[in-house]
Amino acid sequence: MTEVTSSTISYPIDIVNARVPGYKDLQMLLVSRQGTIEQILPMSTVFKRVPPPDLQVLDVGGDRISLGGVDLQINGALGLAFPELQAENSHLLPKICEFLWNVGVDAFLPTLVTTSVENIQRSLAAIAEFMTNGGENHHLITPSINTAKILGVHLEGPFLNFQKRGAHPAEYLLPLTIDEVKRVLGDYAHVVKIITLAPELDVTGEVIPYLRSLGITVSLGHSQATATQAQRAFELGATMVTHAFNAMPPLHHREPGLLGAAIIHPEVMCSFIADGQHVSPTMLDILLRASYSPLKKGKKGEVGLFLVSDALAPLGLPDGIYPWDSRQIEVKNGTARLLDGTLSGTTLPLLVGVQNLVKWGICDVEMAIALATEAPRKAIGLSGIASGACATQLLRWHFDKSTQELTWQRIIGGRGIKIMNYEL
Repeated sequence: MTEVTSSTISYPIDIVNARVPGYKDLQMLLVSRQGTIEQILPMSTVFKRVPPPDLQVLDVGGDRISLGGVDLQINGALGLAFPELQAENSHLLPKICEFLWNVGVDAFLPTLVTTSVENIQRSLAAIAEFMTNGGENHHLITPSINTAKILGVHLEGPFLNFQKRGAHPAEYLLPLTIDEVKRVLGDYAHVVKIITLAPELDVTGEVIPYLRSLGITVSLGHSQATATQAQRAFELGATMVTHAFNAMPPLHHREPGLLGAAIIHPEVMCSFIADGQHVSPTMLDILLRASYSPLKKGKKGEVGLFLVSDALAPLGLPDGIYPWDSRQIEVKNGTARLLDGTLSGTTLPLLVGVQNLVKWGICDVEMAIALATEAPRKAIGLSGIASGACATQLLRWHFDKSTQELTWQRIIGGRGIKIMNYEL
């Protein structure tokens, strides 16, 4: 049995003295020779076994261990906007997947914002081809390779309220009917994992049940919905809200609106952006406190919220002015705006939001980590860290009490410990 302290990690391995989201006290993670977690057990566990002769032990000294992040709303990276995807530039997808892995993301949903039906269809076709065959790089989508996996598509629009369209181009907004939904999805409904829509646009009440019948998660956003309209949408099958506070009415003491209805609903999860620009840290503090309800608790510290990056195509590139559909955006300090000042997104990776929540003192380290790793998985029906999870996806988090700084690194089997901290 070998104690691991440097870059000698291989399997099988026991990771000991770890804090794990959803588990009390210190844990040990028993990782098999095949690189999967066999068991997560309290350090106090007493058991008899004959350890393999080549078993290694990694003592993380109370650091947190989690799976990598899952980003359910990301609009592009490395200069490529996902709505501009086509066969000719799909070779950039493997590079984006590798980049996202290097900034701590295990999996993601390329997000298509409002654009023409033709553009949507073209992008869906390119993503469907990549998910099926990986183009010329099909080997890059296998779980054993260190690259983020595409889980499907988040279609943000074009069924949005004109008054809450934000940076979405008005000329491409469409009425919310089953016929229009069929026209947008075409032959690619199986690729779409989430669709964001404004429920008040559906006068028939037929669209949400239709989308659910296709296996698509319905998220409410870019909407003027009242609390009553939102509650009706939840009854019809909507289970998510897109970027809380943004592109929706504010909370009001006589009309709680879409967000108020979502916060108190035990089965609805809200995404939010923690870049400090989309939402004031004070309002995020209020959101977290309001969402920490006994009705929404599952595992320890679980709330009905999850982090998204909402990152745009310049993610991974320096500040500057970049093309964005037929317009331009200016990126300064990780925030992207149209040239008229309209907030359009961010260029900060998902895990920066985790670090921000801790830095701002909004929630404890464990909850902040869970909001980017466990909660997004729950939102789309994936399992979190547990027996059977892939150990090559594990992150190690260290919180320095003296500096109040939270950092992370990947634990990569066969390649040792590789630090992947992202800095502006």
